[in-house]
Amino acid sequence: MFDSIRIVMLRTWHPGNIGSALRAMKTMGLARLILVDPHQFPHPEVATMAAGADDLIDSVEVVSSLEEAIAGCRLVVGTSARSRSFPWPMLTSRECGEKLVQESATGDVALVFGQETSGMTNDELQQCHFHVSIDANPDYPVLNVASAVQILCYEIKQASLIEQPPVKEEHDDTVYPDTRQMDQFYEQLELALGDINFIIRQHPGKIMTKLRRFFNRARPEQEELNILRGVLSRVRQNAAANQPESND
Repeated sequence: MFDSIRIVMLRTWHPGNIGSALRAMKTMGLARLILVDPHQFPHPEVATMAAGADDLIDSVEVVSSLEEAIAGCRLVVGTSARSRSFPWPMLTSRECGEKLVQESATGDVALVFGQETSGMTNDELQQCHFHVSIDANPDYPVLNVASAVQILCYEIKQASLIEQPPVKEEHDDTVYPDTRQMDQFYEQLELALGDINFIIRQHPGKIMTKLRRFFNRARPEQEELNILRGVLSRVRQNAAANQPESND
C-alpha cells in the first residue's frame, strides 16, 4: 500500500530538510520521495540528517516539474494555508491520511509539500484535488517542512492501522482518471470555451481556475470524463462548422 504513496517536495532549498524528511518517512513506513528541482541534491547533509534512513537516499527520484512528479496519480493532495483567493476543498490532517490510504489501494497517490519559505504556488495548488492544512497555533502557525512531513506521514500510518470498512460491490470497478488525463480534459475544455467565445484564449481570466476547482471537487470517473470529452468534441465541431467562410 505504501509503495503507491508518493511524498513530493518542491524546490527544497536546504538539503538537511531532505534528510529529515526521509527520516520522518521511514519511521512511518513510507519510502517513496520525489524531489522537484531541489537546490542541492545530492549533498552530504542529506545523509547526515537522514541518520538511520540514509538507505532511502539512493531511491529518491529527482524531476524538473510537479507535472512529472504526479504523473499517473489518481489523487493529489497539496499542503496549503487556508487563505487563498480561490479556496480549494480542504482536508484536515486526519482526513488527509485516511483519504490517501483508501485511494492508494487502487492506484498511485501523491502528497505534495512546497518550498520552505514560499510554499506552493497557486498554479501548483490548482493541480491538486484537495488541500490539507495542519492545525496549529493561529498566533504562530509555523512548521518546518520536515515537521510537516512527519505529522502527515504519522496520519497516513495511523489511517493504515484502522480496519477499513468493506467497499460496496457496486463501486469495486470505479476508475478515476489520472492527472495526465485531467490535464488533457482541461486543455480541451479551454479550447472549446474559446471556440464558442465564452472566454478569450489569451486572457481566460479566472474562469478556468474556477472550473478546475469545480471538476477537482466533483472528481469525475473515467467513464464520465469520456462523456464530457465527447461533448466537448461535438461543441468544437459545431463551432467550426458555424464559422463564417473566409473571402480569401
